[in-house]
Amino acid sequence: MSHDLSGKVAAITGAASGIGLACARAMLEAGARVVLVDRAEDRLRALCAELGPRAGAVVVDLLDKAGVATMLPGILAQAGGLDIFHANAGSYVGGEVHGGDPDAWDRMLNLNINAAFRTIHAVLPHMVERGSGDIIVTSSVAGFVPVVVEPVYTASKHAIQAFVHTLRRQVMKHGIRVGEVAPGPVVTALLDDWPQEKLDDALARGSLLQPEDVAEAVLFMLTRPRNVTIRDLVILPQSLDL
Repeated sequence: MSHDLSGKVAAITGAASGIGLACARAMLEAGARVVLVDRAEDRLRALCAELGPRAGAVVVDLLDKAGVATMLPGILAQAGGLDIFHANAGSYVGGEVHGGDPDAWDRMLNLNINAAFRTIHAVLPHMVERGSGDIIVTSSVAGFVPVVVEPVYTASKHAIQAFVHTLRRQVMKHGIRVGEVAPGPVVTALLDDWPQEKLDDALARGSLLQPEDVAEAVLFMLTRPRNVTIRDLVILPQSLDL
C-alpha cells in the first residue's frame, strides 16, 4: 500500500526536533500539509523556510492552558482543516525515586500526560464535527514493560496507554481512529540525561532507534485502510534486550 497523504492536513506537537520533526518530514514527503506545533518560535520559522510551502507553524507552550486554547484556531488559520493530530511532545526523567527531583517529575508528567490530554481534547470537536480523523500519540515501550531505571517516566507512559485504549472506544463512532506508537529508546534530546558511557554503549550495540524509524511506523499507521486501526505499534531496535 502506498504511503500517500495527499490532501491531508496534519499537526504535530513537539515538532521542532526529534521524532516530531522526523514525522513532519515524512508526512510532507507523503503529500500532506503539516503544521508544526512547538514553543521554539525561531526554530519553527527556520524549519518552515526549509521545509517549503506546505509546512506551517503554530507557536504554543503546551504547559500553558491559555496557549493550548489557541492551538486549534492557529492550525485552522494556517491550513483550513485538520485530518491528523499527532500528540508527540514529551520529556524524560529517569533515575531512582530515592533521591529524585519531584519538581522535575511534575514538569515531565504535565507534558507527557496533561498536555497530551488537553491538546487531544482541543482538536476532538473539529474531528467529531467532520466525522473523521486520526489521532496518534507518541508513547514508549515503557508503557508496556515497566523499566526499573525510569519508574516515573514509565508511569507516564502507562497513563498514555490507558488513555489511548479508552479514548479509541469512545470516538470510533465518530469515524476517528486513535493509536499510539511505542518505540524503544530513540536518539533524541530526551536521552540527554543518559550518562555518556551508557549512550556510547547503546550506540555501539545497536540498541537505539533513529527518529526516522519512528516516522516510518507512524506513516504506516496513518495509511492503513479506514476499516483498520493500529491501536498500539511497539517498535524496538533489534538488539535491545528488553
